[in-house]
Amino acid sequence: MGRNSLKEKAKQREHACKVLELLVGEYTKEYRCYLNHENAWQLLFATILSAQCTDARVNIVTADLFQKYPDVESFASADLKELEEEIRPTGFYHNKAKNIIGCARMLMEKYGGEVPSDIDELVQLPGVGRKTANVIRGNIYHEPSIVVDTHVKRISKKLGFTASDDPEKIEFELMELLPEEYWILYNIHIIQLGRTICTARSPKCGECFLKAVCPSCEVKQ
Repeated sequence: MGRNSLKEKAKQREHACKVLELLVGEYTKEYRCYLNHENAWQLLFATILSAQCTDARVNIVTADLFQKYPDVESFASADLKELEEEIRPTGFYHNKAKNIIGCARMLMEKYGGEVPSDIDELVQLPGVGRKTANVIRGNIYHEPSIVVDTHVKRISKKLGFTASDDPEKIEFELMELLPEEYWILYNIHIIQLGRTICTARSPKCGECFLKAVCPSCEVKQ
C-alpha cells in the first residue's frame, strides 16, 4: 500500500472516530434492540418478519404470535396458511411464513431447538442472511457484528464511509474502518439517527449533531 493510501486510510479513520464520538455523545453507549424478544429464537423470527416492515409493526404482530406459538417446536409444526394469516400485516407473508417454518424445523432437527451462534451455520437457515445473522450474533451472543440495514447502508454512504451499494461489501468496509467495540453500537445509533433526523425522504441537516463532520450535509456551515 502506497504512502498516499496509508494517509487516506488514517484520515478516514480519524473522520470515523469523530463521528463515533459525536454519536456516543448524543445517544450514549446503551445497547438497545428495537425488536421485542425474550430469547434467541424470538429475535430470529422477529428479524425475519422485519424485512420490508417497521419494527413497531413487527412488535405488534409478535405480541400475539409468540403467545400462540410459545416455542420453536410449535412453529415447526405450524400450519402454513394459518401462520400466513397471523403474520400478514408484516407483508411478504407467504415467503416469511414458509421461511419461519423451515427455519424452525431446521433448528429442531440440527440444533435441538437452539439458535446457533456461528455465522456460517446461521446463514444456512431458511430466510436468514448476513444481516439477520449479525442481529442474532450481536444482540444474543454479544459477538462484535455490524448489521447493514437500510439506515446503515444509506447513512454510511452519506458519511463517506463507503461508496458501495452491496450490503456485504459495506459490512466488511465498516469492520475495517470502525473499532470493533463500536460495531454493535454503530448500528443502534445509526438506526436512531435515520429514524429521527437523517430520514430518507427529508433529512433535517440543520438539526443534525453530525453536520460539522458530514460530507453530505446540505446546510452550509
